[in-house]
Amino acid sequence: MKKCLLLLLSVMLTVLMFGCGSNAKPEKKEAYKPTVKKVVATYVQAPLNVPSIVQKERKSFEEAYKAYGLPFEYSTITSGADQTAALASGDIQLLNCVGGSSVLISAAAGADIKILSVYANAPKAFRIFSKDSAIKSPADLKGKTIGGPKGTILHELLAAYLKKGGLSMKDVKFVNMGLPAARAALEGGKIDAALQAGPLAYTAEKAGLHIVTNGEGLVSGLTVTATSAKFYKENKPLVDTFLKVQKESLKFMAEHKAEAMQMTAKATGLKPEAVEAMYPLYDFNPAVTDTTKKNLKETQDFLVASGIMQKKVDVDKLFF
Repeated sequence: MKKCLLLLLSVMLTVLMFGCGSNAKPEKKEAYKPTVKKVVATYVQAPLNVPSIVQKERKSFEEAYKAYGLPFEYSTITSGADQTAALASGDIQLLNCVGGSSVLISAAAGADIKILSVYANAPKAFRIFSKDSAIKSPADLKGKTIGGPKGTILHELLAAYLKKGGLSMKDVKFVNMGLPAARAALEGGKIDAALQAGPLAYTAEKAGLHIVTNGEGLVSGLTVTATSAKFYKENKPLVDTFLKVQKESLKFMAEHKAEAMQMTAKATGLKPEAVEAMYPLYDFNPAVTDTTKKNLKETQDFLVASGIMQKKVDVDKLFF
């Protein structure tokens, strides 16, 4: 009798522990379904974007997105304004190297844009050149004509350098032009100084042009990767894959530097020694830090003061 009672109690306990809700089906997680038919990211080679060159050469993104059954395509849009416009339209999902200033301007205009990671910091790669070696201080630029692209890191560099000497953009004549045009105008004596970056800055130095200053201590030379909050929310696995490829590319560059340098020389048409000389100017650490946000806030101050941005945005909210 005692054995029967013990058996009955054991059965009842088992039912209580495991039987309740036994008819309920376990909750199933819905399988992720991409909302896009292909993944498109920008390919920006200049000034010396070694990670992008390595990724393209190794077909890193093409291989990574096969896991989702999606083709991958590059867009060669390089203008920051055009990149952010293409992101807003949905033609591009991922910006793989866009200037911090372009992100700020786009956000201020009401666009859905978010920063994923840092692409590079390269203050020393941005420089002001002159044929006149007597120009050695901000005061020496007063009243001079200077050419370069408006609303860029180089424009910010010029403003920061002038400010260092107690001057402003009103104290110079600034002419908005592309880098090759600025170099040609300087060589032709049409302007007194030219803003240059990347390989063009390297060749300008090799040609004997006088370096007035570089961006060290003046600008961060910040470029970032970005997407839209909508795309991130709907396709987080695709974004995570993008960031994974970014880290893997940096690992490859660290472990196979010589091969990465060869890829870069081939893609850019630069001599290997030129690539080797320029490479140390770039920090490709993708980590977003407090300094990253501080630098972006300083860029925003410049853009607003210059009238390029009409209102400020909450920089902290631009980051995921």
